[in-house]
Amino acid sequence: MTVKTLHIPTADGRADAFAAFPDGGERCPGVLMYADGFGIRPVLREMARELAGHGYYVLVPNVFYRNGPAPVIDLPEHIGDGVRAKVFEQLMPLIEAHTVDRVLSDADAYLGFLAAQPEVVAGPVAVTGYCIGGLLAVRTAAAHPGQVAAVAAFHGPVGADGPDSLSRLTGEVHFGHAETDLTPEALGELNRALDAAGVSHTSEIYPGTSHGFTMSDTDAFDPAALRRHWDRLLPLLGRTLANG
Repeated sequence: MTVKTLHIPTADGRADAFAAFPDGGERCPGVLMYADGFGIRPVLREMARELAGHGYYVLVPNVFYRNGPAPVIDLPEHIGDGVRAKVFEQLMPLIEAHTVDRVLSDADAYLGFLAAQPEVVAGPVAVTGYCIGGLLAVRTAAAHPGQVAAVAAFHGPVGADGPDSLSRLTGEVHFGHAETDLTPEALGELNRALDAAGVSHTSEIYPGTSHGFTMSDTDAFDPAALRRHWDRLLPLLGRTLANG
């Protein structure tokens, strides 16, 4: 396994990032992975390596690079309920400043960089994200319908931009929602919007989960839900990406 620290040129500077991909020199499909609001940290590196081990080039950018390199704020090793509010006090101004215009400008840079890497096979890519990164994944996929073959989002506010954004998705979709984030009624409304847009999708509430269930450094972590996440994500990528 190779893990590289990178800097991606953007319209506003350079985004620090890392990539994980298999050794051996063979080209593999590209996946853009957006972190949750806490950003790049050991658990994200672990998840990127896990995904790369299945034969993908996984690029993880620091979306808050305008505020400094990752980690942009000091994070405890475990983000428990006792410190979560204090951490989000520092993060919310960064999240609120990350406007749609910034998201889309950066997405252009990330996807262009990903496509240009010699380790990445030519063709469509996938985008995946966690928490706020799930919304960034949807925005990226909606803005690049010919380039993104699959989008996956976990415990993310994927419907925040409304049905118009969902209607621009052309790749296959999986949304894994936390039970505390979405009611069955809201899930039905979201899925009807996806159906109306003709989007091939699975969109489900993971039973018994709280927001952040994939992240092992938080109190919300649910090992069974993380396994379910891999059970949904890996077949999705295998169906949609070349050599997956």
